Amino acid sequence: MATERALSCIQPTGTGQLHIGNYFGAIRNWVKLQDHFDCIYGVVDYHAITVEFDPANLQKQSIDVATDLIACGIDPQRSIVMIQSHIPEHVELCWIFNCVAAYGDVQRMTQFKDKSDQQAYVTVGLFDYPVLQAADILVYRARAVPVGSDQDQHLELTRGIAQKFNKRFGKVFPIPYTGGELRRKLNLKGARIVSPADPERKMSKSYGDKHCIGVMEDEKSIFKKIRSAVTDIGPAALNGEKSPGVANLFHLLELTAPTEVVEEFESQYRQGTLKYVRLKDAVHEHLMDELRPVRERKKELASDPELMKRILRDGADRARALASDTLSEVRRLLGVGSF
Repeated sequence: MATERALSCIQPTGTGQLHIGNYFGAIRNWVKLQDHFDCIYGVVDYHAITVEFDPANLQKQSIDVATDLIACGIDPQRSIVMIQSHIPEHVELCWIFNCVAAYGDVQRMTQFKDKSDQQAYVTVGLFDYPVLQAADILVYRARAVPVGSDQDQHLELTRGIAQKFNKRFGKVFPIPYTGGELRRKLNLKGARIVSPADPERKMSKSYGDKHCIGVMEDEKSIFKKIRSAVTDIGPAALNGEKSPGVANLFHLLELTAPTEVVEEFESQYRQGTLKYVRLKDAVHEHLMDELRPVRERKKELASDPELMKRILRDGADRARALASDTLSEVRRLLGVGSF
């Protein structure tokens, strides 16, 4: 039985649909994580409301993303799958941590600066969401939080909050691994997939539909996006180095195709005989071979709408049992709560 707990979360933003950047960059690692830790996987809908969102669709998007996680290989029998807002202890611990975290530490979060520049109206929630993120992690006393390097600053804030609380009130929280430490420990390799339309940008739904490829997207649409992906004029353009667009196509091929297929295309590229249309067709073929079992599993889950509700209710019950234990101890140490 695993002795340490891991937590991984995803927001139900945009269409609520996972894209292949999520899949290759994180979720394939999350599936493997189940062999090493007691895992909790969350759809963090409270984080989604820190920016513009559609209340009419948020619940559907949250359930849809949770369904996608299970279709990708997360096992709700081995792991907990939950929606953040179903466990109120997250926000209670967030308020407590607001009274522990230093304003200057939160103010230094670079992602707030980036995101606030994209918003006409900036909420306190957008500023404070790294503290809620710390509560998401520490309410379950998780040690392993597999995040990309872009989230390492938030993880350091979480570690600092845990240390400050433990020092002032009593030891409650294990200190999560640093991002680099965990990536080395598990040899996690998060694939960075870029936009097919602008390979200088990371794949993201926030840039618009042409910049991402959905795991469940219509196959004809996926084919069209790969066929129109930005490439270059050949090896001479960058002294033989692949341009970002070409490198992204090869990266997708490496993630999905047999080694001999990749080597054949690499050889053609070095010789200057590669036709990009053939490379793109191969990427589409092997990508769909990877995604079709996931899409079939999603179809099975979607055929029984009550099944996902039962899975998420069970996940919420199991998650809340862990979270309430943490809050009971925290309240006792703080001198607050019921008599």
